[in-house]
Amino acid sequence: MAVGGTGRKGIGCAARARRRLAVLRRRALAALALLAAGAPVQADEAHGFFADSTLVLTSRNYYFNHDYKQGQQDGRDWMQAFETIFTSGYTEGPLGFGVDAFAYLALKLDAYGVGTGNVAVSSSGDTGSFTRVGGALKLRVGDTQLKYGDLRPAAPIFAAGGWNILPQSAKGFLLQSEALDKLALEAGHFTAGTGGHDSGNHGPILATYAVIETRAVDYFGGTYTLGPQLNFALYAAQFRDLWHQYYGSFQYGMPLADGESLSLAGNLYRTTDHGRSIAGEIANTAWSLSAAYAFGAHTFTVAYQEVDGNEPFDYAGFGKQNATGDSIALANSILISDFNGPGERSLQLRYDLDMSEHLLPGLGFMARYIYGGGVDGRHADPNGAYAGLYGFGDQERELDVEVKYVVPDGPAKDFTVHLQQGWHTGARSLNGDTNQFRLLVEYPLNLL
Repeated sequence: MAVGGTGRKGIGCAARARRRLAVLRRRALAALALLAAGAPVQADEAHGFFADSTLVLTSRNYYFNHDYKQGQQDGRDWMQAFETIFTSGYTEGPLGFGVDAFAYLALKLDAYGVGTGNVAVSSSGDTGSFTRVGGALKLRVGDTQLKYGDLRPAAPIFAAGGWNILPQSAKGFLLQSEALDKLALEAGHFTAGTGGHDSGNHGPILATYAVIETRAVDYFGGTYTLGPQLNFALYAAQFRDLWHQYYGSFQYGMPLADGESLSLAGNLYRTTDHGRSIAGEIANTAWSLSAAYAFGAHTFTVAYQEVDGNEPFDYAGFGKQNATGDSIALANSILISDFNGPGERSLQLRYDLDMSEHLLPGLGFMARYIYGGGVDGRHADPNGAYAGLYGFGDQERELDVEVKYVVPDGPAKDFTVHLQQGWHTGARSLNGDTNQFRLLVEYPLNLL
């Protein structure tokens, strides 16, 4: 059922919604605090600060060619990065302390045209190579841990990740608990974001498509696992003066005959404007359903996605150049497009082949095709950030192929070669006509 209309909710309804979110957030934080206070420390888990520490150096070589059509200038860059990540264990005792730290170096090997977003850009232009360092302090009580600093949250409603040469991060607090059987809970408060091509750690957090900053993001939620084949997730988030966002999902796996299985998954987001509504009025529901049938080395997937509302489904961006994050778990958010325009409906057909049994262990192939249409941007808030971004009847299509090889064992274990090619055609409001080629070569080396 479509959620439409541009009429604004009454002040009383908005106030009640804010109070409900505030009460839920306080209850969630209180519950996590109680879990932390009462959770016992397992003797086999508290090994020590140094004994459980890891130090990983990852070499990453990334070539990205963005072939624009419709008269736009092409972009290309080739980067070499070195990513060093130290993760400590916790000190022994009922209250454990630890620290995580990272140091990144990215070197420009080549760049052309407008680039692709991997090369750092300052106010004076292309800076090419750049570095970044950061870290976080952490505290553990039993199966509950609290972290503060430069973190990589991975909640479906707020996730730092992205496709850049280096990872994104966000600055703030993250509380996580697995003290209750089958239930994993988390709550976060973040005030700054860093894109994959930023050199500092104090950039903004933005609405990606609205390109508007929020002062803070608060979220809470968790995942409940009923068994090896079924789990559910529920989350709620507040982007200060932008929106309230709620998320729910399920995943279910069903074994069939020998070597066969059926997997079902569903994701749903509900977004409404909040506070000063600096991006304008928002009343948006986005959802997707997918089914995958696997037999032997083959997997066939069908996915349907729909956006009900007068605005696109929007989500978090990170850093000074608004690098797209991973806060979108919809099935048809893929290589080039998110298929998330207002009113857009899209269908995906996908095929995966695990060639480990037929050719080479660790080798896989994927191909998918998605068609999206029905976009209607005429009813967006005329004073909001999405006004005029979309037309009526806009359509898009995307075809992607991927080949990925991961060395499964031996001295070069986890050495990865990942090739992606995407062809996209569509209206200018939906990424236009463009092709993308990406080649990533990565090798992690455990130093500790």
